[in-house]
Amino acid sequence: MQRRQGRVNAGLLLLLYQISQIGLQNIPPVTLGVIALNIFLFLNPVRTLSEVCISVNEAIYKKNWQRFLLSPFHHADDWHLYYNMISMLWKGIMLEKKLKSIWFAYIIAVFSVLIGVVYVLLEFLLVEILDDPSYGMSCGVGFSGVLFALKVLNNHYNPGRVSTVLGFRISSKYACWVELVAIHFIAPG
Repeated sequence: MQRRQGRVNAGLLLLLYQISQIGLQNIPPVTLGVIALNIFLFLNPVRTLSEVCISVNEAIYKKNWQRFLLSPFHHADDWHLYYNMISMLWKGIMLEKKLKSIWFAYIIAVFSVLIGVVYVLLEFLLVEILDDPSYGMSCGVGFSGVLFALKVLNNHYNPGRVSTVLGFRISSKYACWVELVAIHFIAPG
């Protein structure tokens, strides 16, 4: 799991363009800080992706706890970063204004760690229930889990909305789960 080097990061350029269209002054501070941190770590990763990704093998058996903190803020490529940060931008603008910055920062911090814990526990259960050790080697990075948790929170604070997923109108309270299944089939990696 290693980024390809020496190429134009079209996803990153598009992300910066989208941010400029909204305007820095229109993005709440925690949301902007989270996006800036993710961009910074994409351009200057703490370690290679294989050294920050989270898995049962690394987190439980090797007790490599730092991966719980590092994996959400590293992305596989510029398009992974783009899609996650555009989603963060939209959700952050909506939620941070409603919850206020300090509470929103706390939620981001808690979700960032808890999503890794849930991921490892689910993978561990798959290893045990299916007696298939390959699930213990499955290694993940990215902010997607935090974004799904924010979407559920957003649906709680903004009930009754309708979302469009793959062209179908769906109640927003179910849309995050439909999106999760759709993403799994569209981009299973």
